[in-house]
Amino acid sequence: MAKIRDRTEDFKDVVRQTALSLGYNESKMAAILSSFIIHKPLQRTSFTKAALKTLESIRTLEQFIMQHRKDYVDMHRTTEQERDSIEHEVTIFIKACKDQIDILKNSISGEEANSRGWLGIRGDHSNADTIAHKHGVVLILSERLHSVTAQFDQLRAIRFQDAINRRIPRKKMKRVSSSNATEIPKSINSELREPDEPQPEPLRVQQQLLDDETRALQVELSSLLDAVQETETQMVEMSALNHLMSTHILQQAQQIELLYEQAVEATSNVELGNKELSQAIQRNSSSRTFLLLFLFVLTFSIIFLDWYS
Repeated sequence: MAKIRDRTEDFKDVVRQTALSLGYNESKMAAILSSFIIHKPLQRTSFTKAALKTLESIRTLEQFIMQHRKDYVDMHRTTEQERDSIEHEVTIFIKACKDQIDILKNSISGEEANSRGWLGIRGDHSNADTIAHKHGVVLILSERLHSVTAQFDQLRAIRFQDAINRRIPRKKMKRVSSSNATEIPKSINSELREPDEPQPEPLRVQQQLLDDETRALQVELSSLLDAVQETETQMVEMSALNHLMSTHILQQAQQIELLYEQAVEATSNVELGNKELSQAIQRNSSSRTFLLLFLFVLTFSIIFLDWYS
């Protein structure tokens, strides 16, 4: 059995001599060898940079919500104007993140349209895998933004529920105070009447009419106050429902857009399938014609050879 010899050093000497003959010095060769050992970081694409920027914006939004959570929920820490300012800033954050995600979706759609041929067939499988990866990145960013907005919706619901709870006890207290206010004039009138002498009948009737009118006005004013407070409570509830509805409409708009894109893609796939079916039918008919011609020629050849023999 022949002895095996290690030729690694000979190979290195040949490579070094070839590099020197091509004009490479020792420093260049050392740099090349170090680049083989320590790889340079890959250059990030524009899509990756935009996706990382969007993720950073979503994280900033989440930190902002967690930082102002107590200020937004607790009514003793901040005023209504400050809570409205926090909500306005969060809304701007969410809109900016959604716009960035829409830009990423549009870039994927443009790249997907450019990767298709004139028949709608994708030629490069690696490009198709890259597009699928980008769709996954956009889906993850959308889900992350949805989870952050859901957290803020919970805080908003707590705020409006506290506002409703504050207005209901206030309404009950005002009813009690109004009832007490109606009882106080009665007691005062009775105390004023006791030491005096009995009043004549016309004055007593007039006083009774005035008391009835006063009580009727008090009842009317209390009913108007109750109606105003009820309207205010309904307006607060409608505002909360409006905010929640706007959030759900935004989510439904994203889902409808995704369904529309899937429907367009399914339509193009059906058209492509119809073309493939028509081509297959044509191939089948041509192959059938060729087979019949072959059988005819073969039969004629056998008959000719039989006649010739």
